[in-house]
Amino acid sequence: MSVRTRVIAVTVGAVAVAAAVFATTTASAATAPTTLPAGQFTLTANYQQFDPVNTALTAKLGVAAVHTVMENANHDRTAITDSLGLDGYETGFAFDPDDNSDCTNYPQGITTSRDAVGTANGGTYDGHQLILVSWYTKDKSGGSQSRSRITLVDWDATYPNKYRKILLVEPTGTTAAPSFKDVKVHAGGVSWYGDYLYVADTGHGMRVFNLKKILKTNTGGTSDLIGRQDDGTTYYAHNYAYVLPQVGTVTAATTSGTALAWSSISLDRVSASIVMTEYTCQSGCTDYPNRQPRAVRFPFASGATTFAAATTASQALQLPWYNLNGVASHNGRWWFNSSGAKQLYYWAAASGAHTYGWVGGGESISYWEDDTNPDLLWSLQEGVGHRNVFAVQQASYDG
Repeated sequence: MSVRTRVIAVTVGAVAVAAAVFATTTASAATAPTTLPAGQFTLTANYQQFDPVNTALTAKLGVAAVHTVMENANHDRTAITDSLGLDGYETGFAFDPDDNSDCTNYPQGITTSRDAVGTANGGTYDGHQLILVSWYTKDKSGGSQSRSRITLVDWDATYPNKYRKILLVEPTGTTAAPSFKDVKVHAGGVSWYGDYLYVADTGHGMRVFNLKKILKTNTGGTSDLIGRQDDGTTYYAHNYAYVLPQVGTVTAATTSGTALAWSSISLDRVSASIVMTEYTCQSGCTDYPNRQPRAVRFPFASGATTFAAATTASQALQLPWYNLNGVASHNGRWWFNSSGAKQLYYWAAASGAHTYGWVGGGESISYWEDDTNPDLLWSLQEGVGHRNVFAVQQASYDG
């Protein structure tokens, strides 16, 4: 079954839901961003940070390929039943009922195998087309952040309607006694490029993972167990069967006087760069900055899916919008999602800014290139009971 056939299969009839999920789709002119000195923003990258311990973990646990993980996918994605009211709506899915209603886990970032490999071979990675969503976990409903995970979701006919959860972990211990611990980040944005997965780390920059280094762990222990156990051969991960260990860190710095808040990120394949934006408030916030947000573009090393040891930003913008949970850029065009305003902002230097109605609880954005069909913007909602992952035609939000 082709991808287009599956698109038809998951776009089902809609039912009325709370007003928070609806979008108003009227476009309007908007105040434009202004340019900032890009040289104020830099990155330092280290991709070998955990090599010795990761080598030891691999020897202990063995690597599970992406296709093996998906062959063991144990959750069923479902059709969207909310009425999203979006112009150019193309397709989408929802998570299973338990994940949709879980008040301790929240979906945040989105990226796809089209980010990872482009349109080659139908945008497949390890032979399959996939949607990847990042989540953060609280220790209880309304509690503190305790760990982070990703889900790999099928988007072809080989693993029909299936997804699998993978725990993100940070290597610890020694080469003689390797272990790992939870990654406690908000995971507000993710970008998959080549084999590398870049995860936003709000106050620091990005953590780096490698999709070719998924490890198989033991299950059956209590849900609070994490890492190497006393027998030296058993490794638990809160009963997750798979973990993805961190391989490196990309650390941000600035001479602007105000550190970047890495709230969301997205890949721009055209310019081989990652773009980021900040979640800020106009006023009244206690957990987030009260100031105008910024968006910054950082280029990858030439011909690589990694950053150089030191990188200077190639573009920086001061933004006139607030409560930004998502960003995307492609061919000089930008999109920003505001969960607070329920709006999607579009801006390009040549054509100016426009505002579109968007969904409530909207999160990150990923640009989906297509050689034969319309390009798409993928996004998702985090609200309990309305965790829809959806795609709209990019041309409907192009100024």
